Amino acid sequence: MNTSSGNTVKVLLIEDNPIHVGLVKTLLSESKSPFFQLQYAGTLQAGLNQLDAAAVDVVLLDLTLPDSEDLDTFIRVRSFAPTVPIVIVTGLDDVKLAAKAVEAGAQDYLVKTQLSRTSLIRSMRYAIERTRVRDAEWDSPMFRLAQRQFLKAAQFMGLDDNIRQRLLFPQRTLVVTLPFRRDHYTEVETVFGYRVQHILTMGPTKGGIRYHQDVSLGEVSALAMWMSWKCALVHLPFGGAKGGVRIDPTGLTSHELQRLTRRFATEISPIIGPDKDIPAPDMGTNERVMAWIMDTYSQEKGYTVPAVVTGKPLVLGGARGRNEATGRGVVYLIQEAAKHLKMNLSECTAVVQGFGNVGSHAALFLSELGVKLIGVSDATTGVYNRHGLSIPSLLEYVAQNRFLEGYPEGDHISNEELLELKCDILVPAALQNQITAENADRIQCKLLAEGANGPTTLEADEVLNEKGVFILPDILANAGGVTVSYFEWVQDTQNYMWTLDEVNQRLKSILQDAFRRTLNRAQKNQFDMRTAAMIEGVERVAQAKLARGLYP
Repeated sequence: MNTSSGNTVKVLLIEDNPIHVGLVKTLLSESKSPFFQLQYAGTLQAGLNQLDAAAVDVVLLDLTLPDSEDLDTFIRVRSFAPTVPIVIVTGLDDVKLAAKAVEAGAQDYLVKTQLSRTSLIRSMRYAIERTRVRDAEWDSPMFRLAQRQFLKAAQFMGLDDNIRQRLLFPQRTLVVTLPFRRDHYTEVETVFGYRVQHILTMGPTKGGIRYHQDVSLGEVSALAMWMSWKCALVHLPFGGAKGGVRIDPTGLTSHELQRLTRRFATEISPIIGPDKDIPAPDMGTNERVMAWIMDTYSQEKGYTVPAVVTGKPLVLGGARGRNEATGRGVVYLIQEAAKHLKMNLSECTAVVQGFGNVGSHAALFLSELGVKLIGVSDATTGVYNRHGLSIPSLLEYVAQNRFLEGYPEGDHISNEELLELKCDILVPAALQNQITAENADRIQCKLLAEGANGPTTLEADEVLNEKGVFILPDILANAGGVTVSYFEWVQDTQNYMWTLDEVNQRLKSILQDAFRRTLNRAQKNQFDMRTAAMIEGVERVAQAKLARGLYP
């Protein structure tokens, strides 16, 4: 969903009957994912005043109010807030009126006597979805950031304008709407899914699949673009790709998740394959999801195709070390940066924002090197202890409770406060746009290692570089995952498996080489590390495009 704050949907109910207000309040209170934040107004004018005072995600509108009646009520709200989706919830069971309202732009028309929790929540979700598709598929902060980073690098390197224009947008995009059944078998949900292939020049495309309520075409395109530069930077024979489904996976049962995954795999199967495009896990997905995709694709082909995805379980051809590869890679690069900066890691403190797959493994490997972890966080809370946190204890707590909320061995702080803690090493491993022009001046680390994609804006880059913060940019810092995915793909195509030591040694060697090339370019040309890494990647792609020429 296109929600205003993560998994919270802000709803304005314009309704004068307190009984009906209570009904809607009760129905929405039963939902935990998403959480509905309800405000209401008893007259049309009061509702317009609230719309003017604060942003909302959706309006629930009764057509019969003390100061307005029938279709005129909708038209006045629509004129006042033309971009906000409106769902009519009324006692007027009038087919002609409903048709006129929908024709005028209402997203749905619900009759109070037929109202249920399922019908109300589904109606609002689809209203928000349709508005988002109409207004904001390409207009993503992540895509704007990815394009600006690319254009900055292209300007410095004097990139040929024909190639520059070609690389600004993905080469191939598949947008699907797909249905899947809920466990209550009569309930069928329709969601949006995406698979974007940024560039096909370098070989098969490669990139993860994420399940998240904020997935959009722009976000997936940004991630695919970054994956192109990432693969080129570490010299992998892939172009960049990414995929996703716009849904909150935490609200799905295991059976629902499997049905959704198999349907999505079927929808994207024409453009994926071992020699076409190889998906992998990302936010909200894991090795189990990859196993379902592999099985679905294999059933359609009529034989087992392990190499269609990476990040699978070991018994299905997965690579040893793939699950922890991104976090391990972050730490390998922190070690290289620490040598360059003459930092003794056993005397350093670190803060990790995000305690999912990447953040938790990065924290664990840092602690094994003697680094004192003083702060970690997840979506629910941040935990701070200036004397140091026990990572095994944190991992055990999350395994039992799913989230860090309630963890007893530290002070609970916000994610924003956590980023601003004084430390030697800061690892943002959560979401994009966490370090911005607003808080960059309050960042107090010496080394910033980007485990997440796009956590730092260009404006924040300038502030941090002026402060002397050494940045390991995302396309370098989190390249460990795609590197070991490459190993898995090679092993599956050759039917030959490597040991964990072999995987880790090859990973370390590739990342060390990429770090040294990036650092050398940064020092030689007086670039910051992000610009140097971008140019390393973009230059390799440009050379490949020029070498292949233009067809026809």
